[in-house]
Amino acid sequence: MPLDPVAYHPYADPDDFIREVTDLIWVDRAIGFIRENYEPDSIVHGGFGTSVGRDEVIEGSMMRIADHPDRISQAEDVIWEARGDDAFLSSHLVLSADWNNDFVSRTIANCLYRRGRMVEEWVVRDALGIALQLGQDPDELARHKLFPGFTGSMTQPAPADVIAAGDSGPRPDDHRPEVEMVLELIEEVWNQRGLEKVGSFMVRDLVLHTVGYRTIIRPEGYRRALLRMIRPFPAGQFEVRDVATNDDPRYAGLRIAVTWVFKGRYNGAADFGPLTDSAVEILGVSQFLVQAGRIVREVRIYDEIALRTQIAARRGDLPFASTNIY
Repeated sequence: MPLDPVAYHPYADPDDFIREVTDLIWVDRAIGFIRENYEPDSIVHGGFGTSVGRDEVIEGSMMRIADHPDRISQAEDVIWEARGDDAFLSSHLVLSADWNNDFVSRTIANCLYRRGRMVEEWVVRDALGIALQLGQDPDELARHKLFPGFTGSMTQPAPADVIAAGDSGPRPDDHRPEVEMVLELIEEVWNQRGLEKVGSFMVRDLVLHTVGYRTIIRPEGYRRALLRMIRPFPAGQFEVRDVATNDDPRYAGLRIAVTWVFKGRYNGAADFGPLTDSAVEILGVSQFLVQAGRIVREVRIYDEIALRTQIAARRGDLPFASTNIY
C-alpha cells in the first residue's frame, strides 16, 4: 500500500522529512518547532527510561544545545518503513561533530510519525564516546544522572513475531530472508553465545561501529566486542522489540534497523566497580547493512552512561540529579 503524502507533508518523502526536521531543530535551533512536530502526549524511550509529553523534549533539547553549542549534526543514514498508509517508523543515524571541543559521536533516533506528528520515539546516544573524548570520568557522570526506568510499551513482553509487528505496530513483510538472517544472528551469536558462527552471517571484512566511538573490524574483533559488552552480565539476553528495513542506493543498499533491549544482572566481570547482582536494562538500536545476502556493517548504539547509572544507583552512591531524561 503506497504511503499517503500526509505522512510526510510538506517534504518529498520520509527521508527528506527526517533530515529537514532534524536540521530545523538541532542546526537552525528552532527548538520551539518541537511543539508542531511532536504530539502533546508524545512518548520517548531513552537510555534512562521513558518520558511522556513534549515539554520534556523541548527542555532537554534546549539543555543539550546549550551544553554544546558548537555541535553540528547530520544524517548518516535514514531507514524508514511504512506503518499503515499514513504513518512511518524512521531509524535515523545521526553523526555529530563539535568544532570547538573536537569530539564526534553517534545517535540513533527511531521515531514513529503518524500524519506528520511524532507519537513515540526510541532514542539511544553514545554518551560514553563524548565523555572519553572530553577526558571526563564516565562513572562520575553516571553518579549525577537519574534512571527512572521504563513505562508504557517498554514494560510489555517483547513482540512474539517481530517480523509481523513490533512495538511501533504492524509492518510490511519486506526483505524477509535478510530480516530472518539478522534475527538469527542475534539469537544464535548474541543470545546463544555461538561466537564461532559470526562468519556464517557476516563478511570477512566486516565493520562494527559501537559505543565509545569505537570502530571494530573482522570477525575476531566482532566477537571480542560482544564479549566485552556482555561479560559483566554473563546470563544476560537480548530481546528484539522492533524491525525496519529500507533499500536505497544512497546508503549502499539494504539496511535493517533492529531495536533491542538487553536484560541481565551485574554479577560477572567487575567492569563497572564492585558487583551488585542488580538487574540492568539497556535499550539499544543496531543498524545492519546487508549486501549480497551477508552483513557487511553494523552500527550498534546504546548509552553506557545510563548503564553505569543503574549500577551506581544500586550501590547508593548517587547525589542529586536532574529529573529531565531526554
